[in-house]
Amino acid sequence: MEEMEVTSWLTLDAIRKSKSAEIVETVGNLQTGHSKSVFCVIEDDHLELCYSDAATNSIRRYEDRDEFDEAIEERKEDIGESLFTEDGDKDLDEDEKEGEDLEDGFSIEDESEVY
Repeated sequence: MEEMEVTSWLTLDAIRKSKSAEIVETVGNLQTGHSKSVFCVIEDDHLELCYSDAATNSIRRYEDRDEFDEAIEERKEDIGESLFTEDGDKDLDEDEKEGEDLEDGFSIEDESEVY
């Protein structure tokens, strides 16, 4: 991995918005956190554009797709996104049943109203 410090978000935005950049994944959010990583591929280069409001901004270039994919998973773990599945749902706890009907976080049961 090679890393280069960047002083301006405009530079990162120019790379991200270029026609040749294929965005693979975005991890993090500057509105709710202090950093965001945009993973993109430009020709044979696997890049991570690191936006930060608390530290230096940078561009990271990975040697191959395997190293690139490992970096994506590492960023997700750092930010806590690894707890979520592909569709954004949180992984089920062991005591939750997959077929259980839930409404507003509570189990729906057929209860008779006897007081």
